[in-house]
Amino acid sequence: MVRCREFAAEVREFLDRIGRKDEVLVVAVSKGVEVDRILRAYEEGCRHFGENRVQEAAQKVPLVGKPDVVWHLIGHLQRNKANKAIRLFNVIQSIDRREIAEALSKRLTHPLEVFVEVNTSGEPQKHGVKPEEADSLISYVRGLPNLNLVGVMTVGPYPVEERRSRRAFALLREIAERNGLPKISAGMTEDWRYALLEGANVLRIGRGIFGSRK
Repeated sequence: MVRCREFAAEVREFLDRIGRKDEVLVVAVSKGVEVDRILRAYEEGCRHFGENRVQEAAQKVPLVGKPDVVWHLIGHLQRNKANKAIRLFNVIQSIDRREIAEALSKRLTHPLEVFVEVNTSGEPQKHGVKPEEADSLISYVRGLPNLNLVGVMTVGPYPVEERRSRRAFALLREIAERNGLPKISAGMTEDWRYALLEGANVLRIGRGIFGSRK
């Protein structure tokens, strides 16, 4: 099952219902998804794909081989994988500390689009800078060469519950607005509607597009 067109239509219908006229980018999360299904999603119009692990992406990106695909790293990045990451990904959404930003900047010879990841739920198992430290990290990343900081990202609280989810997503929006960042990456298969209600304009959707993974 691949649902690129159907999911895009669901998003547009919901945006119309809540009175939003802006565009929302859907990143199809292809973690654990076979190359043939990624290619099927490409045929259905998906162009942005998200991977959680550098090693898995290293096996898939060359096999997909489509020059107009935009690859997003949405999972935690270890410092020793920075060099490989900048060769594979067009966007890195998971900068959560200065050391990672420095490692990327030092290795880059061209501008790379990046997001700062914020742990807006306060859950200890999640990655991301603390909300009260986000402004400082954002300012630091902006000062580094070749990092084009465009937005902030978060993973919503689990289990999903409307009040908690919306509070976390609203906090991310406030951080983005305060720092003049245009892109707000929040919302996955179970909570994307709550994210859109709170201003998200980048969604990261796995099961909602690809169904269950093997």
